Amino acid sequence: MMSAKIKTIERQGVSYDQRLFLIEVFKGMRVTFGHFFRNLLDNSKLYVRHYPEVKPEITPRWRGRHRLTTHEDGTVKCVACFMCQTNCPSHCISITAGERNDGRSEKLPVRFDIDLLECIYCGYCVEACPMDAIRMDTGIFSVVTADRQSVVMGLDKLLATPGAFTEEDYKKRGL
Repeated sequence: MMSAKIKTIERQGVSYDQRLFLIEVFKGMRVTFGHFFRNLLDNSKLYVRHYPEVKPEITPRWRGRHRLTTHEDGTVKCVACFMCQTNCPSHCISITAGERNDGRSEKLPVRFDIDLLECIYCGYCVEACPMDAIRMDTGIFSVVTADRQSVVMGLDKLLATPGAFTEEDYKKRGL
């Protein structure tokens, strides 16, 4: 049986004034009030973002709200392969497949739901999609609602959401 060797280290550099903590609290409050009054008297150096009037600049690599893409003729690119649903770590994607009659593939999504409150915006669904059918490039960065059902994005909402960036933006940045 081995015994553990314990080494006790004595604290160094802690004075009696610092051990009282009250003096240290007052020092911190002096710094805080100093900033407060300096900013109150001269607020020209404050960094303020005037949201929502001035929107922040969003790069094409930013992962925002989801959207589904379509072919040139308007048909959905998704082939209901369930790769995004399988790859999603938060299990927020729900797909129901149906038969496709337009000759592009065998299946299409009849129901495609994404619960944005469950989503962690990791982008794994976009990476897993073999058809480039799902993207997170809408530029929508605030999702605010009063009820939970309106945050569940269905097939119609996902198809109606436009992308914020053009193909030229992707090529310009080498994406």
